[in-house]
Amino acid sequence: MYFVDRIDVPGLGNRGYLAGGPDRAVVVDPPRDIDRVIEAAARRGVRVTHVVETHVHNDYVTGGLELARITGAAYLVPAGARVAYDRVPVTDRDSVEVEEGLVLRALATPGHTPHHTAYVLEEAGLAVAVFTGGSLLIGTVGRPDLVEPRLTGELARAQHASAHRLAAELPDETAVLPTHGFGSFCSAGTAAGDDATTIGRERGANEALVKDADTFVADLLAGLDDVPAYYAHMGPLNSAGPAPVDLTPPAPADAEEITARLAAGEWVVDLRSRVAFAEGHVAGTVNFEAEGQLATYLAWLLPWGKPVTLLAESAAQLADAQRELTRVGIDRPAAASTGSPAGWLRPGERPRTFSRATFADLAGQERKEVVILDVRRDSERAGGHIAGSLHIPLHQLRDRLAEIPDGTVWVHCAGGMRAAIAASLVDAAGHVVVAVDDGFAAAREAGLPMARVTAAEAHELTGADGPAVLLDVREVEEWAAGHAVGAVHAPLSALTAGTSLPGAVQGRPLIAICRSGKRSRQAAALLTARGAEVSDVIGGMGAWAGAGLPVATGGGLQAEAGPSVPDGSDPQTEAGLPAPTENALPTTTNLSAPSASRPPAEAGLPAGTESGLPTPTDLPTVTASQPQAVSSSDGGPVA
Repeated sequence: MYFVDRIDVPGLGNRGYLAGGPDRAVVVDPPRDIDRVIEAAARRGVRVTHVVETHVHNDYVTGGLELARITGAAYLVPAGARVAYDRVPVTDRDSVEVEEGLVLRALATPGHTPHHTAYVLEEAGLAVAVFTGGSLLIGTVGRPDLVEPRLTGELARAQHASAHRLAAELPDETAVLPTHGFGSFCSAGTAAGDDATTIGRERGANEALVKDADTFVADLLAGLDDVPAYYAHMGPLNSAGPAPVDLTPPAPADAEEITARLAAGEWVVDLRSRVAFAEGHVAGTVNFEAEGQLATYLAWLLPWGKPVTLLAESAAQLADAQRELTRVGIDRPAAASTGSPAGWLRPGERPRTFSRATFADLAGQERKEVVILDVRRDSERAGGHIAGSLHIPLHQLRDRLAEIPDGTVWVHCAGGMRAAIAASLVDAAGHVVVAVDDGFAAAREAGLPMARVTAAEAHELTGADGPAVLLDVREVEEWAAGHAVGAVHAPLSALTAGTSLPGAVQGRPLIAICRSGKRSRQAAALLTARGAEVSDVIGGMGAWAGAGLPVATGGGLQAEAGPSVPDGSDPQTEAGLPAPTENALPTTTNLSAPSASRPPAEAGLPAGTESGLPTPTDLPTVTASQPQAVSSSDGGPVA
C-alpha cells in the first residue's frame, strides 16, 4: 500500500511531497529546509531512495541537492535542465522502482519551463497519482513567462498540450498533486480550491482542458501578473547547486548597532504584528509580519544581497522567520534582536508611531487634505479603485517614494497586510501616514467614490433619477450593433482627436463604457485630465448585457462628422450635433419585454418612436472629422 505525505510551504504557496511504501520513499520538489523532510521520513519509518525535481525552480531555493547528499538518494533532474552538479538525467517515460510494485514514471510536460517533467506514481501498474509541479495545477496551470520573454508564447502553447497529454494518458481517478498553485506567484491564475483534485475533475474544470489552444493561450497571456523581482535569482541558484542551510542564531544586535545599521542604509526589519508596529517602532525600520507572506514580500522589495537585520518579539518568531527566508535565498541575517522597541532604542529616544484606520474613517476625511495611496497590483486595481487615488504597487514603492506628494498619506491594499508594509516604508521616508487595515470591499460600502463601477451600479447612477451620464466610447459600428439605452455616444477616437462633449453632459459626472473595459479606462484618464469627473464600467458592455440591462440596437444614432471643437465651445453649433432637448437623456428601461398592447410611453419606454428606441435627439453624439478604428496588434478589436 502506498502513501503520499504533503510538505507544505504556506508562506510561498508551494508543496513538496514524500511518497512511498512500507520501506522506501521518493521526495518530490523538496523545500530548502530539508530537516522537515527527514523528520517526515523518520515518522513513516522509510528510507529516502530518490529525490526528484519537476523543474529548475524560479520561486524558491530547492533542498533537493542537499537532501540527496545527506540521504544517499539518487537525485533525478530533467535532462534538459542546465545544472552544474551531478544528477541522474531524466527523459520522457523513464521510470524507477521506489518499492516492489511501486514505480515512478516520468512524463515530459514542457510549458512552465522548457524541460518541465511530471512524475506518475504507479501501484501494480495503475496510475494512482501524478506529481505535476508547475504544469497542471488546480483549475489552472503554471505561468510560462519565467524563463525567457521570447519563449513565453511558445511555452504557453506547450502548457496547453502538456495538460492535454496528462488528461489523455491518465485515468480520471488519478490524484493531481501540484507543487505550485496555493498562493504561489508561479501560478498563472488563482487555484480553484486548496486541497485535492483528480484528472477527472480537472478535465471538466481546468482552463487548459476546457478551452481550445488559441483561446487558452490568449487568455493566459492576457492574465499574467507581476513577477516577484527575486525570482530572477532563484533559477541561477538552483542551477548552480544551493549551499547547505545554516539556521544557527544570527549575531545579536543592541540599540547602538541597530542605529548604526540604519545609518549605513541597511534594512532593519521588524517582524512583529502590524498592530504592534504601528503602536511603536524604531524610526527607519520596516514592518514585514512574520505571520504574513514574509519571504515573498521581503525578498521582492529588499535590494538583492543587501544586509538585513531582524527584530522579533521572541526567539521562536526569529527562528521561524530565519527558516522561511532561507527558502528564498536570504541565508544569514546580518544581526538580530528579540524583545520590544524599549530594548531597541538608545537612551532618550522615543518610538515612532502611526495611526491605523478603516475605509469608513477615510470616507470622513476632507479629500483635499489627504493622499490616498493604493499599493495593490495592476490586476487588482483594474477591478475597481478609489477615484483620485495614487497607484504605486507595493513592489515598486521602494523606488517610487519620491512620487508621493505632501499631505497625510492613507495607504490601503486589499486586506491590510501589504498596506502595513507600505505604511512602514512611507513612514521611514518621513511622511505622516495612516495604514488602512480593512478589506477593500468596505471602501465602496463606506461611500468612497469609485473610479470603476459595476454594470448594475452604472445603470442605477445613470438612470432617469441618476446624477451621472453613461458615455459609450466605442466606435460607430460597435455602437450601432448594440448600446445601453440612455447612453451618449463619444467614440474614443473622437475624444482623442480633441472633440468636446455635448453641452447636455458637460459638468455632469460621467461613466465611460466600452466593450470590455480597456478603452473606457483610457477615456476616463483622458477626460479626467480635462477636469471631468469620470469613472468607468468594469467589464464594459459584456458585463452590461450579461447583467440583463437594457440594450438598444440600430444605426443612425451618431451625428454627421463635423470639425473637432475645443472644450468650452458650443458643440451643437460647432460640431453639427443635434440640439439638446429638455430631457436629453431618456429613462433607462429594460427593452427586452415591453407590453405589446401598450404604447411606448405606457410601457416605460421613451416616447418619440413606435419602437420605443431613443431618437438621435435623445442621444446626442460626438464625432471626429476622421473617426479611426481602434484595433489590437493582432488586428482584433480593443476594449
